[in-house]
Amino acid sequence: MYFFFFDYKPYIAVIGDIVASKQLEDRKTVQKQLRTTLNDINEMYHEDIASKFMITLGDEFQGLLQIGNHAFEIVEKIEREMYPTEIRFGLGVGKITTTIDPNVPLGADGPAYYNARKMIDELKSMKKKKMEPRITMKIDIEDNADISELINAVFSLNTVLKAKWTDRQREIINAYLKCGGTQSDAAKQLGINQSNVQKALSNADFYTYQNVLVTVTNILSKIREVQDD
Repeated sequence: MYFFFFDYKPYIAVIGDIVASKQLEDRKTVQKQLRTTLNDINEMYHEDIASKFMITLGDEFQGLLQIGNHAFEIVEKIEREMYPTEIRFGLGVGKITTTIDPNVPLGADGPAYYNARKMIDELKSMKKKKMEPRITMKIDIEDNADISELINAVFSLNTVLKAKWTDRQREIINAYLKCGGTQSDAAKQLGINQSNVQKALSNADFYTYQNVLVTVTNILSKIREVQDD
């Protein structure tokens, strides 16, 4: 079990960046899709959000979370909804030293954002080096370098796992998750047999992926300020 000890209110800053955005064939459509996805995130996870997710530049977006319970789930959902557009994510945990506008993440500042930006910059640098591990998201938890390194290793393995999914497997996995993890409902939505859903999930090693999601979520849910008795 992991515990984090902060003597201040920690936040989780999320910065997302569309990879090679200038090379997209229909950049306007991708941005529209991203805007819709972020609006859905803001609605679904409004209790977790300190400052709403929004596009801040043409190929970049950010948001601020006040708890870590669904941080990994949120970035995974954005990644799934935006596929096949490739997105990298920098997550930074730390203090926010400015006033937080709940509707606009621009203007907020502090170590949480510095750490998230550092992770984005590292991902950009790593992509240019073929010997570096494959990874699409990184996290930097203030004063917790060892745990950050461990989670990033898990992120890397998770990236490799998802890269092996076929388009059909992705479609079935998305339907399964949107149906609340019910094979019969996913099968009905897709117009296929439940056995096809079960086979696709098994062949994609989905339950290994799901275990990663649960494990990282449990770790990040411990991010909170320690209250004195």
